[in-house]
Amino acid sequence: MNANELRDKTPDQLREELANLKKESFNLRFQQATGSMESTAGIKAARRNAARVKTILNEKAAAAASQE
Repeated sequence: MNANELRDKTPDQLREELANLKKESFNLRFQQATGSMESTAGIKAARRNAARVKTILNEKAAAAASQE
């Protein structure tokens, strides 16, 4: 997932994507805690993708606020 794809989405779609990423992050942390995780790279990717979504949401909120 890259930032250009995220910028094309609506804020509601971004919030939904953020919720999905948080669920994924929780599941990965749970797998790590139980020892069933093979690769820990997924945790880092999920955290970065969530941060990317939050950044785009803040950009859209700032743009909306400046237009008013």
